[in-house]
Amino acid sequence: MESNNDKYLNGNKIPKITLNNGTNIPVLGLGTFGSDNYSAQQIADAVDFAIRNGYRHIDCASVYMNEAEIGSVISGLIKEGVVKREELWITSKVWNDAHGAGEVIDSCKKSLKNLKLDYLDLFLIHWPFPNYHAPGCDGDARNPNSRPYNHDAYMMAWRQMEALVDMGLVKSIGTSNMTIPKMELLLRDARIKPVVNEMELHPHFQQPELFDFLVERGIQPIGYSPIGSPKRPERDRTSDDTVDIEDPVIVSIAERLHLHPAEVCIKWGVQRGEVVIPFSVSPTKIVNNLKAVTSNAITHEEMQQIAGIDKNCRLIKGQVFLWEGAKSWEDLWDLNGEITC
Repeated sequence: MESNNDKYLNGNKIPKITLNNGTNIPVLGLGTFGSDNYSAQQIADAVDFAIRNGYRHIDCASVYMNEAEIGSVISGLIKEGVVKREELWITSKVWNDAHGAGEVIDSCKKSLKNLKLDYLDLFLIHWPFPNYHAPGCDGDARNPNSRPYNHDAYMMAWRQMEALVDMGLVKSIGTSNMTIPKMELLLRDARIKPVVNEMELHPHFQQPELFDFLVERGIQPIGYSPIGSPKRPERDRTSDDTVDIEDPVIVSIAERLHLHPAEVCIKWGVQRGEVVIPFSVSPTKIVNNLKAVTSNAITHEEMQQIAGIDKNCRLIKGQVFLWEGAKSWEDLWDLNGEITC
């Protein structure tokens, strides 16, 4: 990929947030989940382009099935002198089928091997239960072995996450797709506190209660699907989903700032205090998302307007992880404040 923009944009222009363990994470990263629409090599090429154009934060996961290709790109860029390892923030995640004794550590080592790295900056538990689905399955697919959240099982996985820190293989550990009652139990029992929770966040799904809960406890929210995930898998689409980038408030702000509405969503997330990880393989969009983070701010009044368009519209519903007896995808998210059994 080549860009019409100035190459090698200064990665230091991207602001950073200091996490509760003192490490500094760039507020903008490149997501790499796109296996439903793009090949592993296409996504690796996007990573190559992004790093060459100023990105320093890449969000990976074992289940995305592209870490080996991304690792070859990162290794090549370091050898070429485009970037130093210590300038990068590389995240990976353990998938749901590797929560058992020893499996979290093995998963991390496999990701390190594929990514050609000696350590990860951040390692996450991808979902808070060992339920999983076959790649590319439809929304009605169910694994008969799926079960509700089990805290003892989760802590078996978390103890291995802590061990990875002790081993020096991981700098920071965190969670993803957690709820308040699940996080309360983890904070009660963890030896090493999570530094982040990665979660769906966009103007039509702002999750204010969970967001504030995390911030008050020094846990950094990372927002995935920050523009409303227009290319999410079909299994996650329903007829009542809304479209953030078509919202009149977002469109109006975009017109004032001469930005695409998607860039306004990204800018809003960063100004709100999130780390955002939009996914794209488009060179123009990759560079414009970076420039959006460093360009003129959304005003206080406009931030208030965006706060008023929250539609509580979850797009990544996770229904493929449901267990026998669960009523709907809402059972995954503990909406009544208690863990659903």
